Amino acid sequence: MKRLQYERPLIQRVNTGILNKFGTRTEFTPFTHIDDVSVKDLLQQYGSPLFVISEKGIREKYHEAVRAFTNRYPKVQFAWSYKTNYINAVCNIFHQEGSWAEVVSGFEYNKALQNGVPGEKIIFNGPDKTDEDIRSAIANKSPLHIDHLDELYRITELAEEAGVKPEVAIRINMDTGIYPMWDRFGFNYENGQAWDAINKIILANKLELVGLHCHIGTFMLSPSAYAVAAGKMADLALGIRNKFKKNIKYLDMGGGFASRNTLKGSYLQGADTSPSFDQFAEAICTALLNAGFLQDELPLLILETGRALVDEAGYLLGSVISNKRLADGRRATILDFGVNVLFTAFWYDHKISPAQEFSHYTEDSVLYGPLCMNIDVVRENCTLPPLRKGDHVVVHTVGAYNMTQWMQFISLRPAVVLIDKDRNAHLIRNRETLNSIEVEEVMPSYLKDFKL
Repeated sequence: MKRLQYERPLIQRVNTGILNKFGTRTEFTPFTHIDDVSVKDLLQQYGSPLFVISEKGIREKYHEAVRAFTNRYPKVQFAWSYKTNYINAVCNIFHQEGSWAEVVSGFEYNKALQNGVPGEKIIFNGPDKTDEDIRSAIANKSPLHIDHLDELYRITELAEEAGVKPEVAIRINMDTGIYPMWDRFGFNYENGQAWDAINKIILANKLELVGLHCHIGTFMLSPSAYAVAAGKMADLALGIRNKFKKNIKYLDMGGGFASRNTLKGSYLQGADTSPSFDQFAEAICTALLNAGFLQDELPLLILETGRALVDEAGYLLGSVISNKRLADGRRATILDFGVNVLFTAFWYDHKISPAQEFSHYTEDSVLYGPLCMNIDVVRENCTLPPLRKGDHVVVHTVGAYNMTQWMQFISLRPAVVLIDKDRNAHLIRNRETLNSIEVEEVMPSYLKDFKL
């Protein structure tokens, strides 16, 4: 007979969930499969913890976004944001769907080139482009988005050195009613900095100004702010046409669309507060179509959305290490993954589901990771059934930023698996090993030997 787990008696409020016609129940159901692939089988084959990406989820979300914008505007191009998730297999799903690449560093730029993206379809953003980066972008005919005057002057010098006239855009920051305003990047619309940069580029005639770019914030919940931004971007483009008789080829509205995650401190769930792609598209496209462009002058609309396209396609699977009671009586569950690999736990209250059957008793719990630091909190408060050592959990909506901002701290980073459209699992990133971590280390010869 299997030995039953002992639970110390404790008087505790029981949250049995909302009423339905059958009585009361918890909001949770076991989450045992991802795209019909068993969570238990994935953990057994690839180890715990484990990131899982749904190819079906990515493609469906991408089609939803493209449909929302192309139904409202005749010229639309998406550019996949590499910083959101730059695992090559993930990037190539977007490229197969027709997405260009958007990068913010030489490292990401080289990844896009090696993935086979044509240079002219890699948008190079970011304030820290080295001379080597700029020369490479010029050679590969990639549009360079200029962030500040020092960069403008340096690109001009390197373009003259190469004897070419590269295509460039400038980044614009502006007041859209969202605070704090993202004015760290680019040239300000309201105080004339944007026109200063435009005049310098066009009158010097050493660079080809083809686009205007903005990125007004992150995890944006207000589509109306994008309408304001699109209106101001269009105003600049029309001003350039009127002053210099020059048409701007594209307006890049950046990214920042919210996923369906739930921000910490939010009263409502993310699914109830995050705008849809249709709402963002309606705001942006209406502003551009009403701005005053002639039909043959409409600029290409570029979108760099990342989080909203991939977040919901990502899952983190893990296991329970132990349970304990805190000094105030709260239940604490320790998991085998922490904020080192789930960096977005600092921002969101991720939905976490048990991956096996459980009783209808639930209890408010704190979920901790395994790291030896007190801030390793996966969820500060989560209503869950009691989980036993060895039980499995699934963290939802983790596809954005966790696989680019994770840290090699205390423990090794997990493997990443992709489930394809035919329900086959593919290893797309190996679990780290001691050798993979130490491969870049160099030991001075005088430190190799010692006696204890």
